[in-house]
Amino acid sequence: MVFPVSGVEVHPLIPLLVGFVLATCTTPAGVSGAFLLLPFQMSVLGFTSPAVSATNLVYNIVAIPGGLSRYIREGRMAWPLAWVVIIATSPGVFLGAFARVFIMPDPRTFKLFVGLVLLYLGVRLLYESSGRYLRSRKQMQAVQNKFRERVKELKQSQQSRIVAGLPADAVVKTESASLRSVTYTFWGETFSFKPITIGILSFFVGIIGGIYGIGGGAIIAPFLVSVLGLPVYTVAAAALAGTLLTSVAGVIVYTGLAAHVGEQMAVAPDWGLGILFGVGGFLGTYAGARLQSYLPDRLIRGVLGALVTFLAVRYITQYFF
Repeated sequence: MVFPVSGVEVHPLIPLLVGFVLATCTTPAGVSGAFLLLPFQMSVLGFTSPAVSATNLVYNIVAIPGGLSRYIREGRMAWPLAWVVIIATSPGVFLGAFARVFIMPDPRTFKLFVGLVLLYLGVRLLYESSGRYLRSRKQMQAVQNKFRERVKELKQSQQSRIVAGLPADAVVKTESASLRSVTYTFWGETFSFKPITIGILSFFVGIIGGIYGIGGGAIIAPFLVSVLGLPVYTVAAAALAGTLLTSVAGVIVYTGLAAHVGEQMAVAPDWGLGILFGVGGFLGTYAGARLQSYLPDRLIRGVLGALVTFLAVRYITQYFF
């Protein structure tokens, strides 16, 4: 099957399968999988024009609702956090789309940018999975200890079909919310953050996400976990919600830019390819959100960090050699 905008020729089952696998593996960390989908499209499918970023955003729009609905039903959505990310990231996505089309249309330069973004994400995730990091975060360590105890209890109670999992009462409860500070509880632990700090960061993350075509969730999630010390179980849903709405904004901008640029270069998303990836991703994000409650936080970050770092090194070395 040939997709007209990208020029890609591939069996339609391949995008479905790739979208499903990537989303299943990354959703537990609060990431849609778009940051890994873009390297696949560029390196495997040979899709390198600015339209690849827009197509990545289409994938987010179709894929994310699956996992997001599951997180909301299970009570793991930190709504104040989600709205701060959404409101602050959106303007940055607009600027990022302009930068991708008019400053970084060259595939070689864009690959270097992708490699640097991935390197940051990979190193950050690997650090977060280290024992030293966990020991420095007493609240995070408390959640980890509770998770291990939960595993032990379920094994001892002979629930052979379930070897791990968050209890039904492990939900996010907002205690207070204002422009100065937000406080919420999760599994008996209290966490807080300053909206202005996350807002400023989210704006710049939006610029990077608009260029890359990921919406920004893949960048903001590691920061919220590693720097602010928020548990990944509460960050994932908010990061995905922000990614979803900023992806909608990004697709609108890229479509508008396509009308302005005309036939000089491919800028508008390849809807057919993006939707196929997204359908697979929809099923994958749902499965990944379910899977998260059965995986240790440390394992989620460690595996993802190793994969991302490998891809980053590969892209950066390709620029120089």
